[in-house]
Amino acid sequence: MTEWLPTLITKTPGEGSDLAVKLSRVAVKLTQPDAETRDRLRPVYAENADSLIAASQVVATHFATVAAANDYWRAAR
Repeated sequence: MTEWLPTLITKTPGEGSDLAVKLSRVAVKLTQPDAETRDRLRPVYAENADSLIAASQVVATHFATVAAANDYWRAAR
């Protein structure tokens, strides 16, 4: 794993959700490393329902991965 991501283990589902969002954001930055290009494109997808749904799906996929890594926080119950 990279330095910014030493583990997928989180204490709570809420922290897992935050990690899923971070994973998604980092993936966008790695895919498009130019900040000016990302800033220029943001208004285009920010007004597009399909793009927003797709972004939510990516976060959900990351959350499912984090949840599985945390055994769905069963020990926290």
